[in-house]
Amino acid sequence: MVAKNGYAWWYVDALSDDGRQGITLIAFVGSVFSPYYALARRLGRAADPLDHCALNVALYGEKRKCWAMTERRRGAIRRDAREFVIGPSCIDWDGDALTFRIDEVTCPLPSRLRGTVRVYPSALTAETFALDAAGRHHWRPIAACSRVQVDFQAPTMRWLGGGYFDMNYGEAPLEDDFRGWEWSRAGTRTGTIVSYDTTARGSADSASLALRLDRTGAIDRLALPPRARLPSTGWRIARTAHSDAQSPPTVTRTLEDAPFYARSQVSASLFGESVDLVHESLSLDRFRMPIVQAMLPFRMPRW
Repeated sequence: MVAKNGYAWWYVDALSDDGRQGITLIAFVGSVFSPYYALARRLGRAADPLDHCALNVALYGEKRKCWAMTERRRGAIRRDAREFVIGPSCIDWDGDALTFRIDEVTCPLPSRLRGTVRVYPSALTAETFALDAAGRHHWRPIAACSRVQVDFQAPTMRWLGGGYFDMNYGEAPLEDDFRGWEWSRAGTRTGTIVSYDTTARGSADSASLALRLDRTGAIDRLALPPRARLPSTGWRIARTAHSDAQSPPTVTRTLEDAPFYARSQVSASLFGESVDLVHESLSLDRFRMPIVQAMLPFRMPRW
């Protein structure tokens, strides 16, 4: 169950084995970045998260990027223990694989986005971690080591790669409790390293959480090397990443550059191993700005 004004999302990312393709999928109940959900909360009533669901699909090719994030109302949503239907798309779990059956339209330029993505976890992790001092926001790294099979008919593409699967859930809007955060995950020879660096609302100091998860699902807490500054994005979103002192991180490519959010592919070194990071920078101070809220419907239509 998701509380009024709350949220849950299931997140998958993957990079192809040849490093040339990438994908990110996020299924939202109570879309945390929805301007419509934010407006419903500002009107002073307890907003229904089931009336603000979306499947975000982002494909990253060498020459082309595709993006879709259409918000759906309660009447287009169906949820049970094994299936989550969001309009014409659905996600289901059969005990062995998480399958996304995608039928969406890209935005802002409309084109068909249709295909199937299957996530095969090497192990499942049940442990959850609070991201804030009050325990209102939680993160569960469900399957940090996964294989992902991508098969799209529109646009045409097929590939396999290493992937990652987690979920977040909370009982309050992110922007109420955080000014922002930086998150990254890196596939290593023995598993996956994940880090969160969060800045609480009303504070200038960051709190860090870093884990190593192996292919059996075992978890170890880590003390990562300090963060190093990366170039800001075109929208002036600040970026930093953990890397060994003798090997400063570098941005391989900026996958998403939005007014309040950036997703990047970063080359770094962790404990002497060269790694590729999937990296995210989130500014919730930016997200709250009226001008940003007015821009969001052009990328996030609602039906």
